[in-house]
Amino acid sequence: MRALVALAFALGTAGAGAAGGDAFRLGLPVRCAVGTECFIQNYVDRDPGPGWRDYACGALSYDGHLGTDFRVANLAAMRRGVEVVAAAAGTVAAVRDGEPDLSVAERGRETILGREAGNGVRIDHGGGWETQYSHLLRGSVRVRPGQRVRAGEVLGMIGISGNTEFPHLDFVVRRSGRVYDPFAPQADEAAQAAQAAGAGRPAAGTSASASAQCADGPSQGTLWHDGVREQLRYRTSAVLIAGFSTEAPERGKAQRGDYDGAQLARDAPAVVFWVETAGIRKGDVETLEVRAPDGAALARRVLPFDGDLAVRFSFVGRRRGAEGWPEGVYRGRYRLARGEAVVLERELDLVLR
Repeated sequence: MRALVALAFALGTAGAGAAGGDAFRLGLPVRCAVGTECFIQNYVDRDPGPGWRDYACGALSYDGHLGTDFRVANLAAMRRGVEVVAAAAGTVAAVRDGEPDLSVAERGRETILGREAGNGVRIDHGGGWETQYSHLLRGSVRVRPGQRVRAGEVLGMIGISGNTEFPHLDFVVRRSGRVYDPFAPQADEAAQAAQAAGAGRPAAGTSASASAQCADGPSQGTLWHDGVREQLRYRTSAVLIAGFSTEAPERGKAQRGDYDGAQLARDAPAVVFWVETAGIRKGDVETLEVRAPDGAALARRVLPFDGDLAVRFSFVGRRRGAEGWPEGVYRGRYRLARGEAVVLERELDLVLR
């Protein structure tokens, strides 16, 4: 939770820049189609208490989160390369590179003390404004301290360095050392600049509930340029990755893309459909099933949720019978229902010839 603050202090204090504070606006900090090629998994935590809420009164955050997480689906997508760019013009204040691209679950938290944000760049935009770009790919940082950068100039690539378990950019905005939520209206300068006691995050006065900004996208008056508002439209939930395996799947393998292109043979030990989703809400009902070529249900599971979940990895499948698997198309289906509405649905086919 404090990783980005740690990087800011470790890399020094920002100097003067050129951009005026009143005119400060942000473009997209990533070159990917938000909602299809990449996803916003977590927003700034607007709840000053022990819980969490994003700017739209949803659950896409976690307690104390200070930035906006632009996530790619898995490590295979990361290796294909997604560029991180300057959201506004400014001067590079600090950089870090050389941290390995390993999930903290593999590397161990004790090995990243003081380097929780991994590889990163911090840009001074003037007027007290700065932006920070964390968890970049090792060896991808293209800028140096003191360098002037234009809006949209490439800084590096999305990675998985530092204190994270999935490949993403953690994008943080500050003014005079205080965290700003770029999705919140900026009209109330005093409230937006305030701090939650001891937490280093925006105070309750700027929460979504207080400002009535529980909408499907950033409203006018936020830090985002109007031209990117539609791309940043709020999505309550998303299917991040999905696929088949012939074993009980592991989330780490799914993240690495080990199951990509899975093939089914007649003697495969199992047929398993798996999915990772973001934005589960209390009361949602998840349904997973696998259907045989003749349309019969091989496996089906229905699960209601009694609490919010930022991310969930789930699967359903069946072991091979003595006769083996018949040829044809096997279909995996995922559905997430919220009341009477279906908010997520994904189908995938696996062919045995």
